[in-house]
Amino acid sequence: MEKPTSLQFSVSDFIALTNQTLEYAYPSVEVEGEVASFKVNQGKYVFFDIKDAGGSIGCFMTVWQLRVPIEDGMKVIVTATPKLTQWGKFSLTVRAIRPSGEGSLKKSFDILRAKLDQEGLFAPERKRPLPALPRQVAIISSTQAAGYADFIKILNDRWGGLELRVAQVQVQGAGAPDQMIEALKYFNSGEVLPDVIVLIRGGGSADDLSAYNDELLVREIAASRVPTLVGVGHENDISLADMVADRRAATPSNAAQILVPDKMELIRSVRRQVGSMLPRTEQAIERRRQEIYDQLRRSVSAIDRQVNQYDQQLAGIARVLAELDPRKVLARGYALVRGDIKPGVMIEIEKHDILIQAEVRHVNKK
Repeated sequence: MEKPTSLQFSVSDFIALTNQTLEYAYPSVEVEGEVASFKVNQGKYVFFDIKDAGGSIGCFMTVWQLRVPIEDGMKVIVTATPKLTQWGKFSLTVRAIRPSGEGSLKKSFDILRAKLDQEGLFAPERKRPLPALPRQVAIISSTQAAGYADFIKILNDRWGGLELRVAQVQVQGAGAPDQMIEALKYFNSGEVLPDVIVLIRGGGSADDLSAYNDELLVREIAASRVPTLVGVGHENDISLADMVADRRAATPSNAAQILVPDKMELIRSVRRQVGSMLPRTEQAIERRRQEIYDQLRRSVSAIDRQVNQYDQQLAGIARVLAELDPRKVLARGYALVRGDIKPGVMIEIEKHDILIQAEVRHVNKK
């Protein structure tokens, strides 16, 4: 029986065929294992092995694809394409990598937190206040998520009437950070900016929430021109996105409570203020009335004193005028002579009770 003929290839053709076969059969795979021999060459290329108890695979990726800190010993999941290199070495060309398991997630979180903290991204002095009552709110979330529904309900119950601009994005998985980054860039690039940008999602496992620890996403939140509010997970879940945001909310529901006041509580508060203001207003009016009364009383007293002073002055003037009255002088025995005092001229002499006409006979000088 004739043996089947073996296919013969050149080395280059065989490598190309193998990669074509791998690309067709396994265009994308996820592989979980422990990181070993991690290193970065020339500040551009990342090399490491991923292993378990039964084997080890070499991995390659570029630095810009490395979105989370990785160290030897960490358990990770890589999204990659299998490939046979031109040197005949099988490896995984990694497109994305994420920590797996609570221990690795925490280690990656701690490394990146320390790095960003050293850069000052979490410093309190760079935090901006949220607007007291925003009119336009940009929301980055999954509209199918329960956290989004809770946020919208509480927002409408508490205030309502806001203009909401929503960017529908993935909130977990490998593609989530990039979608949220694009949404942030979009809201920050318009001619009319929203008053605040809110990133929300409900609770989940540490792996589910790991998208909010992505370094590029955290830096994009820090660079936002618009104040940011992040409410992710439950109260005890703290992400790097929470830490870099201008304001952190414990949950999506809490984010709505932070964002707008409760209109019913505001109404009650105004009523209490008005109720407490009424007695104070009445007291203020009474005090002012008393002040005006006292001022009028003092003014009237001052006018009375001035009038009395004028009366006394007039009385004094009247007394002086009375003393100077010619009739009083005549009454004391004096006489008033009218006419030219010349010999032979008739003159009139006025006493206080009679008029005398007489002829001047002699005029003697004293």
